[in-house]
Amino acid sequence: MTTTAPAPVLAEPIAPAGAVSSWVALAGLSSLGAGAIHAAAAGAHGEHPQAVWVFTALAVAQLVWGGVALARREAAVAVIGATLGLAAVAGWVLAKSVGLPYVDGLDVPEPVQLADVSAAVLALVSAAFAGLAAAGVRGVRLPTWVAVAAVTTLATAGTISTSGHVHAHAGATATAHAAHVARPYDPALPIDLSGTPGVTPKEQAAAESLLTITLARLPQWADAKVAERAGFRTIGDGFTGTEHLINPAFLRDATTLDPDRPESLVYDTTGGGRTLVAAMYMLNPGTPLSKVPDIGGPLVQWHIHDNLCFSRTGFVQGITDASGKCANGLVKPTPAPMVHVWISKHPCGPFAALEGIAGGSIAPGEKKLCDHAHGSTS
Repeated sequence: MTTTAPAPVLAEPIAPAGAVSSWVALAGLSSLGAGAIHAAAAGAHGEHPQAVWVFTALAVAQLVWGGVALARREAAVAVIGATLGLAAVAGWVLAKSVGLPYVDGLDVPEPVQLADVSAAVLALVSAAFAGLAAAGVRGVRLPTWVAVAAVTTLATAGTISTSGHVHAHAGATATAHAAHVARPYDPALPIDLSGTPGVTPKEQAAAESLLTITLARLPQWADAKVAERAGFRTIGDGFTGTEHLINPAFLRDATTLDPDRPESLVYDTTGGGRTLVAAMYMLNPGTPLSKVPDIGGPLVQWHIHDNLCFSRTGFVQGITDASGKCANGLVKPTPAPMVHVWISKHPCGPFAALEGIAGGSIAPGEKKLCDHAHGSTS
């Protein structure tokens, strides 16, 4: 007599009331949370139809699978959930590192923010739990309220934060249908860097993204005392009307163009105090100008300071002599490419270098950038 083996199911029984005893049930809850965030993200990216479709499709898949997982704790369901969760995490990593080239609105990498981190964490947790379920690992007994509270807290925080999500294309979309006429940069208005000949849409979007995230996050360093407690130290140039504070730890790390870890802060001291006006992002010392990242094309220009002399305590004390050397007792640091990003109006635009000696040196063959088209002082 031939018998047919029953379809494989998870070893543990359906949980009694008041408990979540299955890995796949926990995976389902996490998937529901991630789906809720992605549904909110679809609305936050409404100006980019392709991005809306991607977020909507992912939200539907995660919500549907989450509901099925809570009702049917079968091995096949768990395998699908693990695959879905890993695919969502992989997509997030690509979007944040290099962008998704065929998805308008996600083709330029955006900074990591609470909404997408929350969704990625929930998707990863969902994939991990579903994987354990698919492998037949016996589930745990966890009070229902603990699992629901944890997922709800993270999903709620992520969903709410989508309302303040910073888009890489902020400003570019607002002007997509407007005439390509350069407008003066105003930090209080939507960012619009259109109208510069030779700038591609991708370069414009990258420059606007850098400017937008700097405007949003750099003000955390508005109080110079807060900055000093975080490791920033003045180079002693406040008497010039502009003071630079440098953070040696941020200068040495691998992070660049990040307003949460800016290598240098620029303060206006003409009023007698310190008013934060710009970030000065710096690459690792010794990086040649030929190797700087192409951010913004003709809109953004990197420069170095190869003629400044510092004391051994870190204060600028003068410039090099005709032979390029510093006076005895002074040190000429290894040059580091840098770029200013202004959160206040500037007559030479939002990426202008300072004037005179403070302007530094640019790559051979380039002309000193002064973007009058986007410059403004009033």
